[in-house]
Amino acid sequence: MKKRVVVTGMGVVAPNGADLVEFEDALRKGKSGIRFQEELEKLKFSCQIAGKPQILEEKIAEYFSPLQLRGLNSSGIIYGVIAGTDAWKDAGLKIEDNDQPDWDSGIVFGTGILGVDKFREAIHLIDAGKTRRLGSTSVMQTMASGISAYLGGILGCGNQVTTNSSACTTGTEALLMGFERIAAGKAKRMLVGSCSDHGPYVWGGFDAMRILPSKYNENPTEASRPMSTSAAGFVPGSGAGALVLEDYESAKARGAKIYAEVLGGAVNSGGQRGGGSMTAANSEAVVRCIKEAIEFSEISAEEIDAINGHLTATTKDALEIENWKKALNRADFPYINSLKGMTGHCLAASGSIECVASVLQIDKSFIFGNVNCEDLNPEISNLVSEEKIPRKTLEKPVNILAKSSFGFGDVNAVVIFKKI
Repeated sequence: MKKRVVVTGMGVVAPNGADLVEFEDALRKGKSGIRFQEELEKLKFSCQIAGKPQILEEKIAEYFSPLQLRGLNSSGIIYGVIAGTDAWKDAGLKIEDNDQPDWDSGIVFGTGILGVDKFREAIHLIDAGKTRRLGSTSVMQTMASGISAYLGGILGCGNQVTTNSSACTTGTEALLMGFERIAAGKAKRMLVGSCSDHGPYVWGGFDAMRILPSKYNENPTEASRPMSTSAAGFVPGSGAGALVLEDYESAKARGAKIYAEVLGGAVNSGGQRGGGSMTAANSEAVVRCIKEAIEFSEISAEEIDAINGHLTATTKDALEIENWKKALNRADFPYINSLKGMTGHCLAASGSIECVASVLQIDKSFIFGNVNCEDLNPEISNLVSEEKIPRKTLEKPVNILAKSSFGFGDVNAVVIFKKI
């Protein structure tokens, strides 16, 4: 019998909020974190706006030792450590400084590409024949598992400590990996999440692909337009989200706050066949992933109150809604929203940041509105009643919420959360 898994702590570093309180307030008010980036203008990017968290140096110093701060030049590690540490503390767990690891606690914290600025710094030093000036932390800051390694050392976790990477599906996949480990009885708690670096060396490739909006440099908050007729591509973003998952019995025994239960989920791939490609999802695979998540969670499609979609503000938004409609096969459609109108697409961090937003909606009984969606795409309104795509926050109980993420490489993940 699988063990029940619940969420007992959360942390977030998002473009529109660098802690849980700020983030929830931004969700409720539809506050955008997308801003003009002078650096991108200087580098002649077509899209000169992005979602980049605002964090003061004083705050960063609260999470890293003076030794760790020396030569630290990896924004993903900074975001991930802050979000992960905050989630741990939010769960009421202590950071013990002793010789014994916490054998019952582990970490799955993903990323897409880590320490890009540190890597660039290292390349210039090596090319200049100054390899010895790289410093002792260049490897830790640029290896993909650097984020889970940093967090593992700070928190002293002795269970599985690892990093996953599945493009934009990374954060949701990390959550399901942690869920599976606890459900199987191999850990009592897992810190799960993901992070993504900011900057031109991460976002440049997308600008070159011409899939970012270029006409909103003077109106950045209006640029990310999921589900709208005028959607012109996704706005790049960055940040981190983190959740503490815990065995239900363990959480109850220590009197922990429980935000929601993780009923289960599914992960699959479309194999880049049947309409799927490196950059597009195979619709049959998406439908299967949704159905498998519902079946594994032992609920019916009719029980889903809300969906937090992937919905990136591209021409594929309508197809995503169509796939949900096929998979659910029910008379009425649940409420659906997209965070990306406020944050942009935070790439590898998107799934985990959006999972935090999903759980907040369950815990606080509200459904945040879709911003920049005044001109709803008629292809979507032909599929779903407009009232199911709220433009303003609804104060409404949410019992079961489905959260989806779809990523480059034709990979998919869906998780089901429930109020407890």
